[in-house]
Amino acid sequence: MSGVGFSYPDGTAALFDIDLTVDHGERVAVLGGNGAGKTTLLLLLNGIHLASQGSVHVAGVRVAANTLHAVRSRVGVVFQDPDDQLFMPTVRQDVAFGPQNQGYTGLGLESRVDAAMAAMGITGLAGRAPDHLGLGEKRRVALAGVLAMEPNLLVLDDPTGGLDPPGRKRLIDLQNTLGATQVVATPDLDYAAATCHRAVVLHRGRLVADGPSAEILADPIIFTGEGPNTAPGGIAD
Repeated sequence: MSGVGFSYPDGTAALFDIDLTVDHGERVAVLGGNGAGKTTLLLLLNGIHLASQGSVHVAGVRVAANTLHAVRSRVGVVFQDPDDQLFMPTVRQDVAFGPQNQGYTGLGLESRVDAAMAAMGITGLAGRAPDHLGLGEKRRVALAGVLAMEPNLLVLDDPTGGLDPPGRKRLIDLQNTLGATQVVATPDLDYAAATCHRAVVLHRGRLVADGPSAEILADPIIFTGEGPNTAPGGIAD
């Protein structure tokens, strides 16, 4: 991202002059209070939103209206609400939807689906209807659907929300073994420390900190309310 700004159609500005480079294989946590711009930043990475100013490039491709197919074949997004991306009659069909649209069929498709479902521990849910699952199960199904596409960049929006402790541990273990570059927005600081070596902090649409996660998470100016960018008890909106 270079000089990126974003405003919604009603004129509300959400991001200002964001410069951010993520190297191949990095795992980066995006931190900040409600309304800081975390989700907006994530959605710029696969073209759900397009930058109002500046430019966004992913794996050498500029994110623009005429490159969305190429971008979305490289970027897998797991939304904050899994219901936004689960719509097929069964779990297995949902997990298969992405790679099918990439052109995979037959054994190539089945092997991707089997591997993704096994990784998320949902093989036993294959024939279930997604709308009959609990929130934690839905999150795992949504992530499996993205993993089956084998993206270059994995984008996760609050992935631990609603997960029980075993599901959370499974997610952490999985992320720590994946080779894909990962950008993760989360309010879960322990999870961020366990999965991401680097953290960036947004405050009111501006990037206010960027560095090793251990240093960012230990910084009292950011996290104790003593600095201009925070409120008592944590990161401000």
